[in-house]
Amino acid sequence: MFPTPAQAPSFATAELPATVPSADYQSCPVTDIVRILGDKWTLLVIALLARRPYHYNELHRSVEDISRRMLTRTLRALEADGLVDRTAYPTVPPTVRYSLTPLGETLLDPLSAIAGWAVDHASDIAAARLAHTGAAAR
Repeated sequence: MFPTPAQAPSFATAELPATVPSADYQSCPVTDIVRILGDKWTLLVIALLARRPYHYNELHRSVEDISRRMLTRTLRALEADGLVDRTAYPTVPPTVRYSLTPLGETLLDPLSAIAGWAVDHASDIAAARLAHTGAAAR
């Protein structure tokens, strides 16, 4: 149904109909991954797990202000999407370790490109926002 990566057009040159059907937008794999990555804690959790595997408590201590409930939800969602692996060890108390899957690791290069772009253009975006705010106030 969807094109393979080799067949996928460039983001900027992809053909779109004059009116994009809502169902097509909702089922688009690009929309889906942007929705996943747009979750508040997802990028930070992926960035941490890109460095090394973490035990649950260690990961929780590494992310200031994240609740246990939200960390669990984030990890479960990433696990369900095949991006994070959860390994439980039969210890008392139980020990759980999280790591990126090979699929999760394939996200690191595109995320690094976006992160680089964000850093390179942060001042441009801040200036545009300031100009927009000033123009809107007039």
